[in-house]
Amino acid sequence: MAEFNKGIYVTAKDIYENNKGSILRTIIYTIGHFAIAITVLMLVADVSFIVALTDAIVEPLANSIWYFILDKIWIAKYKK
Repeated sequence: MAEFNKGIYVTAKDIYENNKGSILRTIIYTIGHFAIAITVLMLVADVSFIVALTDAIVEPLANSIWYFILDKIWIAKYKK
C-alpha cells in the first residue's frame, strides 16, 4: 500500500511540475467563472443563490476540464 501511495504522490507531483502554468490559468479561470455564473444567474434568471451556486460550481468544473485540455493542445501546437 505504501508503494501505491508513493506512486500516486510522485505521479501527482510530476503532473503538477509539468503543467504549472496550465493548472494556474485553469484555477483562475474557474474561480472567475464561478463568480460570473452566480451573478448572471441571479440577475438574469432570477434564481436563488443556492440554485445559482450549484449551477455555478457544476458547469464551470466541466468547463475547466475542457479548458485544461484545450490549453494543452494549444501549447503543443504553438510551442514548435
